Amino acid sequence: MSEAENQSAMSEVTPAPESPTPESQLVKKLTLWISVFCLVVFSWYIAADRLTPSTAQARVRGNVVPIAPQVSGFVTEVNVAMNQIVTEGQLLLRIDPDNYELAVKQAKADLEKAGQTVGATTADVSFAQANVVEARARLRSTEAKSGRIIAIEGTGVATDAEVDKAKADLASAQARVAEADSQLERARENLGSTGAANPTIVAAMAKLEKAQLDLARSSLHAPGIGVVTNVRVHEGYFANVGQPLMTFIAGENLWIEAYMRENNMGNIDPGDEVEFVLDAMPGVVHQARVSSLGFGIADSNNSQVGQLSTAEHATGWLRDPERFPVIITIPRDSTRGHVREGGQADVIVYTGNNWLMNSLAWIYIRATAMLSYLY
Repeated sequence: MSEAENQSAMSEVTPAPESPTPESQLVKKLTLWISVFCLVVFSWYIAADRLTPSTAQARVRGNVVPIAPQVSGFVTEVNVAMNQIVTEGQLLLRIDPDNYELAVKQAKADLEKAGQTVGATTADVSFAQANVVEARARLRSTEAKSGRIIAIEGTGVATDAEVDKAKADLASAQARVAEADSQLERARENLGSTGAANPTIVAAMAKLEKAQLDLARSSLHAPGIGVVTNVRVHEGYFANVGQPLMTFIAGENLWIEAYMRENNMGNIDPGDEVEFVLDAMPGVVHQARVSSLGFGIADSNNSQVGQLSTAEHATGWLRDPERFPVIITIPRDSTRGHVREGGQADVIVYTGNNWLMNSLAWIYIRATAMLSYLY
């Protein structure tokens, strides 16, 4: 067979290459676009983790105070209901004061009797003693309230005006105690050196002070503006010393604890701009500022004194990231009436002036706000 005939035979056996179909070209394009999209999303995730970190693990926090009596007795009045808003000094409940009023009368009589024994007048001492008890009770209440505000000075949670007012209230309460002590000292001096130093007089005055203090403690008052919850007592309930009867949630100095992973906190600084969405206010984006960063967190592997450390047995090649709290001040004007202790929030932090990442973060948090209607 000639060479020309062989080539002709081979051409008849070998099929011609097929041209790509439109379907295969579409699949290739879709694969390419999906790959590019995944690469862009992955790059955005890595950059956003450092420049605009965000978290859905954020909760509203505030000061929670158990209301417990310092004296025992049957509850005769409950003046608040579950989840009622209260003001500072408002009467919450009253424990039967009869026994404590009798104790005050008995102590006054004992003091008067002791004064007669030493030939001194004790009426002024009794009155001054009552003023001291009242002033010290007010001081303790003011210290509890003002102390919480002064303790967070400089963190941004409390404004400068609130801190200054807390300090002024504390100084005023301390001044009233000093004035009451001075009046009591003058009343004691009027008894005469023998009367004031007489052990019988001293013991009687101490007994009177204790009785007056117990009587004052039979009435429980709100330590500040806030809400009382977990009210589960009624008239006739016997209250024991130190047993919580209700819970007070302070309506001032609320903040958000946003738990961020360690590896995305590197660029966060106090004062950075924040946007957040409260589950209680879906669809609304709020602006705020970072107040402070957490520098410690509990570790279940911490060993007690006298015990050896226990290593964590992690499985897999990826370990769980640790999270630390970032404290964020809540604006009161835009969130008033909607913030609740333990409420959830979504938070995003703008750590710089990167217009591209900030713009994407701006879109992301608003998309989250819209989705918050669904969950």
